[in-house]
Amino acid sequence: MPTPADPTQRRATISVLVENEAGILARVVGLFSGRGYNIDSLTVAPVDARGRSRINVVTSGTEMVIEQIKAQLDRLVPVHRVADLSLEGPHIAREMALIKVVGTGEHRVEALRIANAFRARVIDATAESFVFEMTGGTEKLDAFLDLMRPLGLAEVSRTGVAAIARGPRVIDDLHGAHASNEARPRRDA
Repeated sequence: MPTPADPTQRRATISVLVENEAGILARVVGLFSGRGYNIDSLTVAPVDARGRSRINVVTSGTEMVIEQIKAQLDRLVPVHRVADLSLEGPHIAREMALIKVVGTGEHRVEALRIANAFRARVIDATAESFVFEMTGGTEKLDAFLDLMRPLGLAEVSRTGVAAIARGPRVIDDLHGAHASNEARPRRDA
């Protein structure tokens, strides 16, 4: 999807399956910072008992820059697989946010009304504040935050984007259940 400022740029959600070992996240981040690429969102967590983690990176760039990023990520050891979910087919991308709104009176009532419309959950409440928990696409969270600003938005903590392919397509066969997976075979580092 082109960015409003530059139609030659697109936003990419890239998933990287790696060995869960010390220094791999630093090498991935270093790849971006060393070349002047921006990371819009970054999440990482272990995904299986074999000691692998999944890194989800959201970035923007020209098609050539995104292809360079993917090729450079693929050359890092111990990377097993790099997938551009934005190009490989339909995918689901969500993030979670904790949002603190401080206010009283009409602002408080309006914040609750908007939170209800966005399906945000109240997870903490005092006489002068709320903490909302909200899960959804980045655009949904951004829209909610824009509406909360004039009502007393005080603090935000976001998880970053977690993403996965829709349907039977997988980044890597975690348990040997999908023998027809078209992902390239696991590389041994």
